[in-house]
Amino acid sequence: MSQPFFEELDYRPTPIGALSLRRRRELRLDVDVLEIKLGEEFLMSSLFTDSEIALARLALAERPGEGLAVAVGGLGLGYTAQAVLEHDRVGSLLVVEFLAPVIDWHREGLLPLGAGLTGDPRCRFVQGDFFALVAGETGLDPEQPGRRFDAILVDIDHSPEERLDVRSADFYGPEGLRALAAHLRPGGVFGLWSNDPPDAAFVARLAAVFGRARGEPVTFHNPLQSRPFTQTVYLAWTATP
Repeated sequence: MSQPFFEELDYRPTPIGALSLRRRRELRLDVDVLEIKLGEEFLMSSLFTDSEIALARLALAERPGEGLAVAVGGLGLGYTAQAVLEHDRVGSLLVVEFLAPVIDWHREGLLPLGAGLTGDPRCRFVQGDFFALVAGETGLDPEQPGRRFDAILVDIDHSPEERLDVRSADFYGPEGLRALAAHLRPGGVFGLWSNDPPDAAFVARLAAVFGRARGEPVTFHNPLQSRPFTQTVYLAWTATP
């Protein structure tokens, strides 16, 4: 029996809106596509993952060493987390996800990358508000208050200017970025995904806080529009001793 062209795999209310996981057949490309929606907003699609993967690869390429401690804000379909775990130099990965159903979908096997993430002993999920944890005194890891990381990678909002919820508004300003920097080890790297092309004003804001920053364009082919599309990975580094 063939699969239907469209299927809603799960639908749940959350504190910031209704969340749904959908599978649909993209007939033009003859592929199945998994999508996560929050209300009418598309959070993630398995059709476009290049920049989510690049977020991990670009950031870790800038952080030498072994046994790296990495934190990811935003689990989604798991592509950034999977790309982190592909590096043997990573000793541990902490993934902070606000929406509990997303974690459930990975643990229950509804998402194809879930088994690899949950089966890797280096990887641990934390259900919580990433932005509140960054601003708090205990930090991102409730099991190790004050823990610092070699890399913190964030893929939650659409961009620094287009946010999913008001709770993240302060994060992209100087005070929020300084709070994030305090959770990094010396020489640690902050990576941020954005759906928009590089924004020189935001790079300058990052550089004012971290000392060194850049916006890396990630261009890929959009098969639905038959044209290139550019998103951004922002990178910033704390000072080395």
